[in-house]
Amino acid sequence: MEVFPGAFHLPGYLTLEEQIALARRCGTIGGEPAGFYTPTVRYGARMRLQMVCLGLHWNARTYKYEKVRSDYDGLPVQPLPDDLKALARRVAAETGMEVSPDLCILNSYTEEGRLGLHQDKDERAETIAAGYPVVSISVGDSAKFRMGGTRRKDPLRTFILRSGDAFVFGGPSRLRYHGVSGILPGTAPPQLEIQGRFNLTFRQY
Repeated sequence: MEVFPGAFHLPGYLTLEEQIALARRCGTIGGEPAGFYTPTVRYGARMRLQMVCLGLHWNARTYKYEKVRSDYDGLPVQPLPDDLKALARRVAAETGMEVSPDLCILNSYTEEGRLGLHQDKDERAETIAAGYPVVSISVGDSAKFRMGGTRRKDPLRTFILRSGDAFVFGGPSRLRYHGVSGILPGTAPPQLEIQGRFNLTFRQY
């Protein structure tokens, strides 16, 4: 379902079995040595989520990508597995767009988790200009996801992203402001055996 030009909400994209497998995978990735941590941004505030990056690390202090986590523990970033790259390409293809993802930001939210309004604009200028999409996949508790325009003051729409949903934004929507205003606790399918929400966002640097 196209919700803005170039932005698509794909409810229930993953089967329950795929959700279970992906939730377990996220937990395993987060438990690795270069796993989940709580980022501190450049002005000293701690983000209200835990994060781990695959392929390239997003430095929360410099807003740049790098191969080691120099803003935290100096560990090399975990690789982005080929099967997850293929999943992102498959989701993008459902919307008629193409992407060659080389990085993924995996966020873990508790019921208190939030993510302020922002633009995904730290990738290469030519990648953004080409409109290569960001591919987002959610498993676990539902989230209130907000998206507006290319100016922070533009009106916002709220979407409920449920477990198994995908959301893709590229082309004219690549630089829309977006964020997570709340998590709906207890809404994850019980078969996942998790509390909270995992969200994977795949990008082409």
